[in-house]
Amino acid sequence: MATAISLLLLVAVLGFAVVRPAGLPEATGAVPAAVLTVVTGLVPWRAALDELAGLGPTVGFLAAVLLLAYLADQAGVFRFAGAAAARWSGGSPRRLLGLVFVIAAAVTAALSLDATVVLLTPVVFATAATLSVRPKPHVYACNHLANSASLLLPVSNLTNLLAMSAAGLSFLGFAALMALPWLAVIAVEYVILSRFFADDLATPAHRPPVEPVPAPRFALAVLGVTLTGFAVASPVGIHPAWVALAGALALAVRLRIRVPTLLRRADPAFCLFVLALGVVVLGVSRGGFGRLVDRVAPQHADLLGLLLMAVLAAVLANLLNNLPATLMLLPLAAHSPGLVLAVLLGANIGPNLTYVGSLATLLWRQILHKSGHPPVTGEFLRLGALTVPACLIVGVASLWVSLRVSGL
Repeated sequence: MATAISLLLLVAVLGFAVVRPAGLPEATGAVPAAVLTVVTGLVPWRAALDELAGLGPTVGFLAAVLLLAYLADQAGVFRFAGAAAARWSGGSPRRLLGLVFVIAAAVTAALSLDATVVLLTPVVFATAATLSVRPKPHVYACNHLANSASLLLPVSNLTNLLAMSAAGLSFLGFAALMALPWLAVIAVEYVILSRFFADDLATPAHRPPVEPVPAPRFALAVLGVTLTGFAVASPVGIHPAWVALAGALALAVRLRIRVPTLLRRADPAFCLFVLALGVVVLGVSRGGFGRLVDRVAPQHADLLGLLLMAVLAAVLANLLNNLPATLMLLPLAAHSPGLVLAVLLGANIGPNLTYVGSLATLLWRQILHKSGHPPVTGEFLRLGALTVPACLIVGVASLWVSLRVSGL
């Protein structure tokens, strides 16, 4: 009964987050579910408080990086990137796809996957319209790279921050181990997407005049210093949330953004949702379903063990969403940095298979519907079926090489 109740609460929370009736924030469903999880005894209140305390710094970073991405957009960083892509593409759809891959991978790595989905996708739509090219390959690239290109840095994805802590890795140590998988997965994504959308990319090049957009030098400099700060702060024990907040404040002062706007753009409701979701997932982990996952989770970080852990994480991500999957699997993998990083491969790549795999994919779907170009479910699933298995295999093999080279 306890297992059934915990799973029902988790499904209800995720269902509410997907549908968002009357536009209510995700926390509206998650907070009552977290309270019920504690009141019914599925999670002791002390364990719930420990979970909230553990998630607190990570959620603080989430708020800071959401704010940083918004301010970068206000400073014109994304408009500049779109104009540069339009100009450098020469009107070629295929060349534009390559530039979108580069920009989306960089934005995802530096500003997190939410920035790519929410801020870059509309810019890519506008750029495609300017060049009179079909937008589908390029906006699909935004979605796929928001997930799979979030492997590189701890700040690229909320799941990564959780994993860095669980694995006991430094910022640069994490990046060094994930650099090869990141490059390999992006290469596979490019090959498959360019072939999948070959007809859309075969349209003749069109060279309309592109109005130049001045480079937002101050904003770009702040982002560069912030990224450097992430690497420098980690070894001395400064949480990346403080670095992201400092970068955001520098941009806010320059742009003269008011405090109420800053608070709203930090999205406290979504941060509260993540905290409440952690308590609900803890209830699932302590029940029968969690014990079942524990039994099937691999214990050794050899090549087969890494692959099995990545596949398990991908399956759970598409059943439960990638954040609950990560929260559930990290305690089972914490004894091995390699297994922790394999969890990330599955949790970050796996969501490209279905709409519910990650909140970023759900946001991307909403953006396409609002733009008048809704994704075709069958096409989305076919592309996911091609990319996810291939990326998992290549990503795991690359991670295994990185671990062998590093001696872990």
